[in-house]
Amino acid sequence: MLMHVILFSRLLRNGMLDDALRTFEFMKNNAIITGHTYSLMLKVIADSKGCDAALDMFAELEGGLRLEKGFDVIVYNTAISICGRLNNWVETERLWRRIQEKGYTGTQITYSLLVSIFVRCNQCELAFDAYNEMIRNGVEPRDDTMHAVINACAKEGRWDLALSIFRKMLNDGLKPNVVACNALINSLVKAGEIKLAFKIYDIMVSLGHKPDDFTWNSLLGALYRANQYADALHLFERIRQRNSLVNLHLCNTALMSCQKLGSWYKALQLLWQMEASGLSVSTTSYNLVIGACETARKPKVALQVYEHMIHQKCVPDTFTHLSLIRSCIWGSLWDEVEEILERVPPDVSLFNAVIHGMCLRGKVESAKKLYFRMQESGLKPDGKTRALMLQNLQKHRCEVKKSP
Repeated sequence: MLMHVILFSRLLRNGMLDDALRTFEFMKNNAIITGHTYSLMLKVIADSKGCDAALDMFAELEGGLRLEKGFDVIVYNTAISICGRLNNWVETERLWRRIQEKGYTGTQITYSLLVSIFVRCNQCELAFDAYNEMIRNGVEPRDDTMHAVINACAKEGRWDLALSIFRKMLNDGLKPNVVACNALINSLVKAGEIKLAFKIYDIMVSLGHKPDDFTWNSLLGALYRANQYADALHLFERIRQRNSLVNLHLCNTALMSCQKLGSWYKALQLLWQMEASGLSVSTTSYNLVIGACETARKPKVALQVYEHMIHQKCVPDTFTHLSLIRSCIWGSLWDEVEEILERVPPDVSLFNAVIHGMCLRGKVESAKKLYFRMQESGLKPDGKTRALMLQNLQKHRCEVKKSP
């Protein structure tokens, strides 16, 4: 038997596939074959004739075996590995079920292959099932397996399982990689577990990993969504101290926090720094700065940012004009409001906003003129605009009747 195995291996190494196939058939028919031989043959077929041909051979071998001599879990591992090349999770699951039916116990390699293939093919529940079976069978998971399960947990919102696996890795003296750390942080952030997310960040740094844009985006976004705007800006400053170049998404999140706090001066400073660093500043960024000026009731500064935005050849949108108009209305800059309306194409949202502001500030006659102008332009006022106009016109008529 040993001589045949040596001969078979030598023929494969020398690329004599036809002779190797004849030797393989002889060994199989005479029951002097091992799982290692089956695996070698399948790998060679996969490399020379393609994965589908190798899987066809496997199916033929599996269906034609009587004594199943040498046809063990190692051979199934090889077939599963070939399925992985094709991302064929359906056949992978079938092979896994066959292993279970035959009463075999999967090895570390078996479960590593199953989990990685299922996660790669977005079959996370199957990945969890394979991982749980591995633990039940007393098979110690490899670090790549645990990394894959943590990534699957992040996709499925299973932060508790991800955290448990992460802790197990640390307890076993293993070092979770950057991808696993980021996946867990992102999973915790989505679950609102912000304190835990920052603890994982601290562990990540202690492991010698360098936080990347994904890390910072997750943590900064978490603080913003938790309404911790001042903390978000503090973290942003820490990020800038670590990185000379900060991406546009991080800057916009910081600007969103400035808008919520009305920190117009800080927003302006950040905008100038973004432009100076060569970042391609978007309309969204300018809108957020104008929004910060609106919140802080700084209409003249908002107008300056607007003019600068146009000078930079950045095209304003409806949100730009709405924020600018609301800011100008608060500051009673009616000439500027009229100039904005003249500058842009007729927009129902802008007309509604101006009419609302005029009515609330007691400029009924101006609102009335604009209301008719709006209708002449073919724009349909919303329900609130119609209600405000009706209410103020009736009030105006009553006041006229009472006057001597």
